[in-house]
Amino acid sequence: MKNLAKTKWFTYGTYLLLVLATLLIGFILLKNNNTLKNVYTAFFDVAESRTFDYRQAIQVNHKRPLPNKDIIVLAIDDASLESLWDKYGEWPIPRNVYADVINYIESENPQAIIFDLMFIKSIRATKDADSALAEAMNKYNNIYTSINFDNQEYDVRVPIDLPGRLALNVDNQSNIDYSSKYSFQNCRPILQSLMDGKVNIGVTNVVRSSDGIIRYVSPFLIYKDKYYPYLTFKAASDYLRQNNNDNNYNIKSDGTMQIAYTKIPLTKDGEAILNWYGKSGTHTIVPFYRVINEMEGSSVSKFDFKDKIVIVGTTAMSLHDTKSVPIQDEVYPGVEVHATFFNNMLDNNFIHRTGKITNILILAGVIILVGGIVMLSTSTLFAFLSTALFGIAYLFLSYYMMEIYNLWIPIVLPVIAIIAAFTLSFLAKYLMKSRDFEYQYKLATIDGLTELYNHRYFQDTLRKQIDIAQRYNQPFSLIICDIDFFKKFNDTYGHQAGDAVLRQVAQTLKKNSRTTDYVCRYGGEEMSIILPNTGAEEALLLANRICSAVSEKPFHLTPVETADVTISLGVATFPDNAQSPQDLIEWADKGLYYAKEHGRNQVGRY
Repeated sequence: MKNLAKTKWFTYGTYLLLVLATLLIGFILLKNNNTLKNVYTAFFDVAESRTFDYRQAIQVNHKRPLPNKDIIVLAIDDASLESLWDKYGEWPIPRNVYADVINYIESENPQAIIFDLMFIKSIRATKDADSALAEAMNKYNNIYTSINFDNQEYDVRVPIDLPGRLALNVDNQSNIDYSSKYSFQNCRPILQSLMDGKVNIGVTNVVRSSDGIIRYVSPFLIYKDKYYPYLTFKAASDYLRQNNNDNNYNIKSDGTMQIAYTKIPLTKDGEAILNWYGKSGTHTIVPFYRVINEMEGSSVSKFDFKDKIVIVGTTAMSLHDTKSVPIQDEVYPGVEVHATFFNNMLDNNFIHRTGKITNILILAGVIILVGGIVMLSTSTLFAFLSTALFGIAYLFLSYYMMEIYNLWIPIVLPVIAIIAAFTLSFLAKYLMKSRDFEYQYKLATIDGLTELYNHRYFQDTLRKQIDIAQRYNQPFSLIICDIDFFKKFNDTYGHQAGDAVLRQVAQTLKKNSRTTDYVCRYGGEEMSIILPNTGAEEALLLANRICSAVSEKPFHLTPVETADVTISLGVATFPDNAQSPQDLIEWADKGLYYAKEHGRNQVGRY
């Protein structure tokens, strides 16, 4: 039993080491093999991102988290676009209209007005209208507008130098590398009067995931080796810092950035993971045309913009500023992506994704736990149900960790690990049970001293051979042998020497028998050999060969002493000599006694 327990714990330990070695090898291969990295990104990363989408969709259906009521989206929607066409005859509208809107909203003291609109040079824009817009934007400290970076070729557009006031001082103490995804070689300029003025300017670039969905937004983008802010990151930072014009930002070694009370965890590419609030229209939406009507006095209702963050942008489908977002089958206007980012900043509500080390520990824990369930369970059904319940519990845990703690823990690899661990554990358990069965079978059928089949196995096999011989009408033979003068070895050299003789005689019998023969310990110093499909003459020849092999072999009684050993043998054949097991044994015994009575070291035949 001690050996059996050791075998079990050896199997458990081997299984655990195999799991850890597999994880380590996988980690090393992923780290050093670009092809495997690409496969991982193409499948696992996309699949994991989809699980993020499902969690976000469930979360927003439960209306958690709630959007900040201080954020207002001033939307140029389909109704506004139609109304503006009627008033001004075309799109884009005259820029002095925006100037009038700015002055109107500013009269109510908003926190900020953010334009998700690019005021580039246009042949449709008049000089007076551009001047009115620039004057209004530069008049206030809380106006923000957009610029865009791209990688347009130099022969199409020559890159411009941006005013130094727009760049940020970023102290990146982490291993985050913005150059791979967020470094651009060209810029689409806006009105020079805006860039040279005091209006706040931020970048509107976003990079979609490989499946076309926006899950991440980078707070910083690089142009001509300088850092520039994402539009709503700039506005929200100023809001949180109480507009103190601080352009210094510090990314800590752990990849996080602190802006007032808001902690922004960043990915290895320097991205923030957005936490979504609901379908399009979740934030407070004010149609642009209704503000125009207020200004003209044709509306009886008024909107309250006091202390609000007003984000101006297009939501009309015909203007094509739409983005795919994690909420299932949902398309967002770009302005609402900005509203979501600003809302995350205000509520300290960004998603934090677990790192590689944590993910490896999760995988190891999952595999060990599932392996333990399977290995220690006595019922297959219990093991299956327990593993299934654990998998379901892990899915619920992953959802609530995101909802309550904004923590994105992996699902795809752990679920695959659960299935693999369950399968491999059952295989390991099966192999272990096979070894247990073999061990138990050996205990039940093998003599511990000689490693020959024991007396019980001999009797069972003898009966089976008689049945086979009768069924197929073929003979089989039995040899019984006894060690000559065996008592002398025990009396002269001790029982250990006697045991040594028994073991060596047993090995000689096995070595000189055929693979189809059954060599057994009959009892004491007596041994037997069952010879399937063997007639009397062939059995006699084999018995004589064995007798000679024993007599010619030196037997070691102790490490320094040897002795000569002989055996006497008797042979019986079915059905020539007997019709039953007992009679066959009795016939072979008579041959054995005949050999002993006539000088030993020979084969006797009755």
